[in-house]
Amino acid sequence: KLWKAQKPVITELLAEEGLMPLFSVPWPAQGLYTNGEIKTVEDLSGLRFRAYNAQLEEFAAAAGAAPVQIEAVDIPQAFSTGQVEAMITSPSTGADSKAWDFLTHYSPINAWVPKNIVLVNARVFDRLPEDQQQAVLDAAAEAETRGWEMSKKEAEEKTQVMKDNGITVVEPSAELVEGLQKIGDQMLETWDANASDAAKKILEDYRAM
Repeated sequence: KLWKAQKPVITELLAEEGLMPLFSVPWPAQGLYTNGEIKTVEDLSGLRFRAYNAQLEEFAAAAGAAPVQIEAVDIPQAFSTGQVEAMITSPSTGADSKAWDFLTHYSPINAWVPKNIVLVNARVFDRLPEDQQQAVLDAAAEAETRGWEMSKKEAEEKTQVMKDNGITVVEPSAELVEGLQKIGDQMLETWDANASDAAKKILEDYRAM
């Protein structure tokens, strides 16, 4: 639903750069990795938390954790040396970094769903014959549908890989979900105060769906 709300605004912004979005495919939803089960947001307090962007720094601070900038390639060493003690990332990154070597628990909190967008030069696209344009759009629609299905399958498969290698997969408790929702509401309020009218329209359209 969010991509449906975003697409018109993103399409307009990209058009200003001479680009056109063909389709978008998500990463698997982001989950919480820790040593030991996290039952409430308060359990994150004081932990050194991997943060790779401003939003994660804001989240970590709201949870009482200490944000630490760590790139994906450095995850194993950072955990092994105690630089970080918790992170939010996809099951793909968790499995690829062999999280079972340095962590014990994974909780699929579905914090957010990052997306990749495949673009085309708008001028080049416009020069194509109409039948070729339609063929490209049809292929893009099929790729988007297939990509979302593949992302869901990827999440299931990589979660199973972690489970098979000793990671304890725990569904988030009601208390944890409630605490995360409160942080999300706080972050959304901050975002709304600084967002452009176009960005605010995305949220309005999303909520109306």
